[in-house]
This record gives sequence, C-alpha cells and structure tokens, in this order.
Amino acid sequence: MRRLGGRWGRELARVRFTVEEVPSVEPWFDGPVPLGQTIPAEGKRPVRITVFRRPVEARAKGEAELARLIRDLLVEEVADLLGLSPESVDPSYDSPDD
Repeated sequence: MRRLGGRWGRELARVRFTVEEVPSVEPWFDGPVPLGQTIPAEGKRPVRITVFRRPVEARAKGEAELARLIRDLLVEEVADLLGLSPESVDPSYDSPDD
C-alpha cells in the first residue's frame, strides 16, 4: 500500500482498506473463492477494499508469492475503482520482481 499510497494518495484518501478472514458467499455459490472485493461508498460510508486472508494464503506458495499476490490483488482493485489499467496504477503489476 505504501507504493500505491505514494502514487495515488489523493485518489485513495477516502478509501478504507480492510482484511477479513473469508468472503461471505451463499451456499449455492459455484465459482472460485474471491480473494478480494471492493464495496462501493454508501452514504457517509467510504469505499472499502477488502482482502480475504485465508483464500489468499491458500493460493500462495510461500512468503514471496503471498506478497506478490496481495500486491497484484490490491493493484487490480484500485485500478478497477479508478477506471484504469492495472499497469498504469502500478508498473510492477504482475511482475515477479518487487
């Protein structure tokens, strides 16, 4: 988030970033488990970008992959929120190097 905050601080000033254990899905849900979610602003409640800890940890194989997965997930959510491509939000998106 430091990298994104440094580059997009003004645009993300009212966005809340949260972590939850698992997503809430209906029993009949049939698809890949979401790793994250953006919840739109409502009234005085700001936009919220949530990372689901357990699905992310289950997908990653090691600490380095976990860090890249979280980075890419946050970049994708921010890009979607701002209406931009992930590569324009963070040029290191989807690359193996930090």
